[in-house]
Parts: sequence; structure tokens; C-alpha cells
Amino acid sequence: MGVRKLKPTTPGQRHKIADDFADITSPNNPEKSLLRPIKKSGGRNNQGKMTMRYRGGGHKRRYRVIDFQRNNFGIEGEVMTVEYDPNRSARIALVQYTDGEKRYIICPNGLKVGDKINSGEGVEPNVGNAMFLSEVPLGTTIHNIELQPGRGGVLARGAGTYAQLNARDGKYAIIKLPSGETRMILLTCLATIGSVSNPTHNLVRSGKAGRSRWLGRRPRVRGVVMNPVDHPMGGGEGKSSGGHPRSRNGIPAKGYKTRSKTKKSNRLIIERRKK
Repeated sequence: MGVRKLKPTTPGQRHKIADDFADITSPNNPEKSLLRPIKKSGGRNNQGKMTMRYRGGGHKRRYRVIDFQRNNFGIEGEVMTVEYDPNRSARIALVQYTDGEKRYIICPNGLKVGDKINSGEGVEPNVGNAMFLSEVPLGTTIHNIELQPGRGGVLARGAGTYAQLNARDGKYAIIKLPSGETRMILLTCLATIGSVSNPTHNLVRSGKAGRSRWLGRRPRVRGVVMNPVDHPMGGGEGKSSGGHPRSRNGIPAKGYKTRSKTKKSNRLIIERRKK
């Protein structure tokens, strides 16, 4: 698991830093029963109008059905493969349970083929095991954390991310999230032990614009170079600055708070994320 710097044989290779994919054990051979088709919209809505700019093209993908809920309680599973997933930055692991069922999970860092994992009450706090926050030891590194019991993990799922269980207070656990935010989450929610795999993902550099096109991202145009009819920062003679930085809708881009002051979950946030 790491990155490799390529020799500058072409302009596209000169600045490229690529993933070495050393942790993948089953290249290009996903479990067929867990594949679903993906239909791309190209940023268009049901009327065919572009509602999201700079999207379109890209390589065809198939979705891997991921078990974010980890609700196979009390049934031990064995890790069969660690695989690449084109739909996320983290690796995924194919787990076969003793009842014969196969599921994909977000692969934690350090999980290997042949390891045994479990979920539910009374399991050991080992890497890959899913536990209720009421049973996770204080100070433990966790990921794939639920916000609502039974709904599946939604927090700390990207490559290399993790959260930390700091304390318990009544029916809530106090967790420090990857963003730096500290918030309360119900003790009846599940979380997986360990950090997410592929921690070197942030070191990868594409090296050329074409690789963004493979991922379905079209060229992004700066607002300053547009006409006044297209953007609040557009227009002017020559290289004019364009006024205060703001979005196409006129919302300021630097430091302007957009979170509602009456949002219901504000009471659960102890400390806001760092700027």
C-alpha cells in the first residue's frame, strides 16, 4: 500500500504520482452477485437541462453493493479478497460469512485475506469488527459510524479517514470526527473498529487533464473569465479581479456561514470543525 513516482518519459508522466495497488488481491474480478448497473446523468435532470456543470463522460462503471449496516450479528465472516472500487477512494473487502452469504464492506487499514470479522454485542474490539458505541473502548479509532441506529454508517468512510471515541455522556457517545468537529451520537449506533484503508490516497497526483476526463469531470471554467451575464465575478476589461469571491448564485465563497441557526442537530455539536 503506497504510491510510486513515474519516470518523466512524457509530459503527462512527469508530475504523475500513482497508486501502487499493492494491497489489492483480486484485480478486475468482482463478485457478480454484488454488482449493479450505474446510469450516468451527465449533470442533467429529468427535463434534460444541465443542473450541475462540468460533469459528463468518464469510464463506464458498475456499482458494488456495500454493507454499511453490518447487521449480520453474531455470524463470523472471513475476508476472501481486498478489491479496488471505482466508486470510492477506499478499498473494499469481500467477506464470506459462515452461513454462506457474501458481502462487501469498507476495508479497514490492516485487514488482510483470511482475517475473521464479526459484528454485534459482545465482540472483541479488533480491526474490522462492528460494535455498538456503548461497548467500544474509550480512545479507540473507529470509522463507518452510524448517525441513526440501523440506517448504516455515513461518517468516516473515505480513504485514510477515522474518528475517535472520546467519552460517553448519558445515552450519547462523544466522538471527534475527521473534520475536527466533536459531536454526540447515540450509543445504540454501530461503528467499525480501525481506520479506513488506502491512507496514501491524498498523495496521488493525476499528472494530466485527461485523467480527470476518465473520471467523468469536464473542464471547470473560472468565474472571472466569464461574461457578466454568466457570473457575478465576470466582465471587465483585461485581467480585472472580478470583485469579492462568490459563487454563481452570488453566495460569498470565503467565510460566509450557510448552516441554519435553527438546525435540529446543532444541539448535538459540541465543537465546530476547524476552519
